[in-house]
Amino acid sequence: MVGELDDPRRHEPEGELAERQMLEEWLEYHRTTLLLKCEGLSDEERKRRPVTSSHLSLHGLVRHMAEVERAWFEAVLENSDPDFPNIWATPDVEDSELVPLDGAGWVEDLAIWQAQCETSRQIAAGRELDETGQGRDQRISLRWIYVHMIEEYARHNGHADLIRELIDGSVGM
Repeated sequence: MVGELDDPRRHEPEGELAERQMLEEWLEYHRTTLLLKCEGLSDEERKRRPVTSSHLSLHGLVRHMAEVERAWFEAVLENSDPDFPNIWATPDVEDSELVPLDGAGWVEDLAIWQAQCETSRQIAAGRELDETGQGRDQRISLRWIYVHMIEEYARHNGHADLIRELIDGSVGM
């Protein structure tokens, strides 16, 4: 299969891990998948929105996931502040982290996403799975955040897979 994602940086977690390790490894698997989907393309290709009815691009997905990492780990779990400031998103403008990308720099935005992932790892490392932070209308546990983040990355990695296939024919998750 052209472009199959066989890379030593990405491995599927074993089937009998302890709960925390399994959650952390699946989240890393999906973070790495998004990175791999973006590699080997030009800046223009990463910004391309091949589904014209959608704001989604690979570059935009990386920015979106940086916002999601920040919202759940930093804003909710660490600060318990649902109004914690965004990186790019404007609260009253839907998908504002996704578009426009005209002036967005890939190297800078990738570094921000990677730094946000590292911040998320550090915040989670010192907490138990049952520890909570304050969401908009309820307490949210680290366990819930891990499951949600896995779901969020998996969903957007499906988008990334389709976008990448439409850009250069590469397929495979």
